[in-house]
This record gives sequence, C-alpha cells and structure tokens, in this order.
Amino acid sequence: MNFSDDPTHSLIRSTAREIAEEYGPAYWREKEENGEFAQDYWDELAAADFHGLLLPEEYGGAEMGMQEMGIAMETLCAEGCGMAGTWYLVLTAGMAAVGIKEYGTEQQKETYLPDIAAGKRNFSIGITEAGAGTNTLNVATTAEKDGDEYVLNGEKAWITFSDRAENMIIVTRTTPRNEVEKGTDGISLLIIDMDDPNIEVSPIPKHAINYSKSCEVFLEDVRVPEENLLGEEGDGWWALVDMLNPERIGFAAAGTGIGKLAVDTAVDYANEREVFGAPIGTHQGVSFPITRAYAKMETAALMRQKAAWLYDQGKECGYETNVAKATAVEAGIEAVKQSMQAFGGWGYAKEYDVERWWREVNLTRLAPVTQQMAYNHISQQIGFPGSY
Repeated sequence: MNFSDDPTHSLIRSTAREIAEEYGPAYWREKEENGEFAQDYWDELAAADFHGLLLPEEYGGAEMGMQEMGIAMETLCAEGCGMAGTWYLVLTAGMAAVGIKEYGTEQQKETYLPDIAAGKRNFSIGITEAGAGTNTLNVATTAEKDGDEYVLNGEKAWITFSDRAENMIIVTRTTPRNEVEKGTDGISLLIIDMDDPNIEVSPIPKHAINYSKSCEVFLEDVRVPEENLLGEEGDGWWALVDMLNPERIGFAAAGTGIGKLAVDTAVDYANEREVFGAPIGTHQGVSFPITRAYAKMETAALMRQKAAWLYDQGKECGYETNVAKATAVEAGIEAVKQSMQAFGGWGYAKEYDVERWWREVNLTRLAPVTQQMAYNHISQQIGFPGSY
C-alpha cells in the first residue's frame, strides 16, 4: 500500500465532493420524506464514470478497483449524501458489475456491462429470504432445468431496487441441500429480467433510506434461458462470495462516511452554540466523545483501504473485509450518536439531518452481514472454534 497523494485518488475525492455539494443534506431530506428515487443523482454518478469504476475500458468502464470505489463512496457519504453515497453504487456498480465481469460469458458482458457503466441499467441482488436469513446456504428458491430453460420458484425479502431494476442476479438452488454433500454445493446464480409477469414485487415499509425501495419478491414459474446462468451451475456460492467482499468494503465506507458527515455537522454547531458563556465545543464532555469516535473511524478506514488493496490484488481478503466492516460500523454509529447528543434536543429535529443519519447508519449493523456474523468470521480466523 502506498499512502502518497495519488493524483487519481485526489481526482475521485474532488469529483465526489462536487457531487455531494450539489446533492447535499437538504436534497436527501426531501427525497427521504417523499420516498423518491434520486434519478438525477444516479445520472450524475454516471456522468462522473462512478458506475463504471470497476469495469474494463472495453465495456465503457474506468478500469479501477475497490480502492477507488471505497474513496468515492466514503467521500460522497461524508460530504453530504449520507448513506446514498454507498447505497446507489454498491449493488449495480459494485456487486453486479463484479459478478458479471468475473463470471459472465462474453455475451453477458457485452449485454450488461456497457449499460452498467453508462448508468442505463440497474440491478438488484436476490439473496435474502425470510426462512434463511443470514444462512444463505438455506435458500429455498429453486431453479429446475426444463429443456434449455430454468424454471424459478421462491420468495426473496429485503431486495433493494427490485421495484425499478431492469435485472436481478438471483441466488437459487439447482440441487436441493439434502442432495448435496456440502452446503455450498448446488447453489447457482441466474440473471433474470424483472419485467417478467410472473414476478411480483411488494415494497416493505421501513425505518429509513426511503429514497429507494426494499421489497419482497415473489417468483412463480419464472422461465429463464440457460444462457442467463452466471458462472457454473451448482458452483455459484464462490461467485457470490467474491461479490460480497466489495459489498462489505462499501458498507465500511458508509460507516465512516456517515460518521464523518455527522461529526463535521456537530463540530460546526458546537463552535456556534454557546452555553454558560462559551461555545459548547470547549466543554470536553461534548468534544471528547466525538473525538474518540472519530479516531476509531480513522483507524477503521485504514483497514478498509487494506481490504480494498488486497481485493484489487486478487488476494484473499475475507478476514480484512469483515474487520473493516465491523469496526467502521461501530465507530460510525458511535460518532453519529455522540454528534446527535451534541445538538441536544435539536438533534431530534429533521432540519439538522443528524436524526436521519442516525437511522441510516444503524442499518449497517444489520447489512450486508450482521455484526454478529462478522465477528463470528473474525473469531474463527483468530483461532476460536466455529459457531456455524
């Protein structure tokens, strides 16, 4: 890793900062309250080539890596976009782009990657199911072969963008779990068209991030041509794992990015608000809790950079992505909590936005992997016996 001032990284930061200044807290407050998708922001990310950061130039991409994507996400979050800095990039420009780039056929790459890079195609990722939860090996959605097609049946939950995405990469079982020796066998990934009439999408009312919908998805006899298989049949688990590491890096960037946004806002307020004849920021009871959380965020950001560097080098990085995600989330949550406290009662008011960032950052405890499961993975890596 090189900590010198890389010109490309500086350019990404400055571009992300300019976007975030245009689409700042007031913009997202309105989108959140109205439950509106931010199409103009999505298009602005495309104009900046952020949707194609991870894609080869031959498909219209910038041919960069997760180091650059992490910088873009954290800067967007920190400079005013909050969770939207990661949210609008992590699924299509992150997971779908990586999955198709690494495991897609040439036809799939030519069909989907240029549109992803141009911001003309939105993907959802169909992993979670109510009956499986964190244990993805227990997915019950099936894909049975019928001639040159797969027939899909099942239900998914909490599938973001599924109400508007053109496509979904869906995790299915092509072989039932009770018929395979290892739970990781028999899982396959398929690219499906979301305009199929046999797909029903139902948005879930939720606590925050209402500038995109997260939905239940019901599939009944959905026919998918065999050329839409992503990777090898029955071997989709390992492709999925490669897609999950960028997601965890992205949520680590969200944790520190949202935390830094809240801290910057609280610092400004603490320098202006006076109590007992002095700015409240002069009181260590206000400044120290925020400062401690900020120091932890800085440390977590370094682990995110290491995880991203390892990923870009094609090296094993599961341990590092889990450490980055777990520590960034805890530090970010503490930073937003203490920043909200600095505002006193006004921290509860929508006009200062910190209450919205509190709602947003708390999602990172639960997704894309719960803190408990991240720590399960870390504990096994340092020598504890497995719990699952």
